[in-house]
Amino acid sequence: MKRNRLLFGLLAGVALITAGAIYASDHIDAPNVKNKSTDITDLYAFQSTDNTSNMVFVLNTQGLLSPAATATAKFDENTLIQLNIDNTGDAVEDLVIQCKYNASTNKMEIYGPIKPSVTGLRSKIEGSMTTSVAVTPYGAATPISATSSSGVKVFAGPRDDPFFFDLNQYHKILAGTASGFVNPGSDAFAGTNVMSIVMEVPKALLNAPSSGNLNVWLTTRSKE
Repeated sequence: MKRNRLLFGLLAGVALITAGAIYASDHIDAPNVKNKSTDITDLYAFQSTDNTSNMVFVLNTQGLLSPAATATAKFDENTLIQLNIDNTGDAVEDLVIQCKYNASTNKMEIYGPIKPSVTGLRSKIEGSMTTSVAVTPYGAATPISATSSSGVKVFAGPRDDPFFFDLNQYHKILAGTASGFVNPGSDAFAGTNVMSIVMEVPKALLNAPSSGNLNVWLTTRSKE
């Protein structure tokens, strides 16, 4: 298996295992990934409302897809989407969950959570596949999901961009013509979509410390 080099990595945040949620957003800001399948838009981490023993992670890429573009959008088989988990507080990934698209089967393959043999700017596929799920097509009436024997549940496919941001008002604030945001504001991302991976993971697999705090961040990596 070839190692992969980091094309783009961002969106670091602290997620409380016990409660609460974190999010971060970045849409086509980095020139190296603008309009590419490696562009990360959002990372969300929150406790499952259905089962408080689980955490939910939402990994979104390829932002600002129009409905027409969404119909043909695909995950990239040469891109590794990797969720990094630090459970010791040293900002180094102790566990990873790796998502690798298989174009021949049109399935997203999931590996981990597992301790990585390589950390930092390089990665390789670790261990055996945890589960795989068929990519839900755009416009499907029912989302497709799969659950592993260890309880990891996963979905992959297009979804409406959940991030709300009043970009026009933000520009006015930067220009000094407005002093703040307005309520309710105007969502600049309304009507646009993302390619999303949603995972529900038992907390017991994440080796959270007694404090219940985890650091999580998302990276996309491309084959060398």
